[in-house]
Amino acid sequence: MNQVSTISELLKLSDSSYRIFDMGRKVSKIAKQDFEKVEQAMQPYPYPAQGNAEIAIIFWQKKATTPYIWFVKFPLDERGLLNQAARNHFIAIILEALGSDLSQDPSEKQEELLKANPYNFTPAQYKLASMNSIIKRDLKQAASQYYEHCQLYFSGQLGFDNWQGVAVQGICDFAARINEDKNETYLVEALAQLPEQVFTPLCSALENQTLSIDAINAFIALTKSTELSAAKLTNILRALSANASHPNVQALIIDTLKNYEHLDLNILVTISARGWLAIAEVESLLVYLEKLVTCVEQDIFVSIFQDLVALPAVRPALLQSIRSPERSAALSNAIGLLFSQVKG
Repeated sequence: MNQVSTISELLKLSDSSYRIFDMGRKVSKIAKQDFEKVEQAMQPYPYPAQGNAEIAIIFWQKKATTPYIWFVKFPLDERGLLNQAARNHFIAIILEALGSDLSQDPSEKQEELLKANPYNFTPAQYKLASMNSIIKRDLKQAASQYYEHCQLYFSGQLGFDNWQGVAVQGICDFAARINEDKNETYLVEALAQLPEQVFTPLCSALENQTLSIDAINAFIALTKSTELSAAKLTNILRALSANASHPNVQALIIDTLKNYEHLDLNILVTISARGWLAIAEVESLLVYLEKLVTCVEQDIFVSIFQDLVALPAVRPALLQSIRSPERSAALSNAIGLLFSQVKG
């Protein structure tokens, strides 16, 4: 076991089944083969967040009913590659504490070693709730005790004003199981009637789920209201963010950037930080950057640009877009200031 060089290898040698999820931006599953390439510095981490990879490692033994979960944060280098020294240090701590038996109940001393691990982090509560729902669904386990009541609520049988007993965990269960039972039908029929107290956490939970065309269009229909607030539009874009590469969602985002009168920072950041695949082409990136430069101060422009350029799916088109002869004088000036700051 002293020759273990990657987390993937450690998990395999311990005879564990496992899943890897990103927890930095959303709750996004990372394919094992992709994670192995990330660990070997063969490809950049796909979802960097402020220069880090924030990862959930879920593993279990064959007869176990409850999986173990590690939440770990590793620094990335300027190319987005995983810091190998940090990963190796993490493995050394785990081996010292637990050896090859990752599923053992740690002693007090082992517990101290694990808790002192500098790579541990605690995700936001709403992400923990979504992770709980997704793992139970994937492992074919029963949803939480709150799911049935939540499902009943979305069916309309309780009345949409009676939202007080609807738990966030139940909403996350409903979102994770949107393709089961009649949940998608309930969602589409209920969407326009949901109060803000349910609509907001629902959109947060749905940011991790692929939706059908009917559900996508039901959310888009909500944006046609003449009284659409910036807060509600932000939530809608968040709910659709896992479907950002869908043509209908891309069209909504471009229309929002070009025509929505009350565009604010929350909307712009939701697009870049969650729905970046909708603006991953040169033409759409130029629309986004042109709007961004007119809406925010230079320091915010720099921060969002740096976040976008760190995303492997966006970086090539972004670097191409900033050299476009079609960019405005304002955008050219903002980019010039950005690079002068980097050089300085």
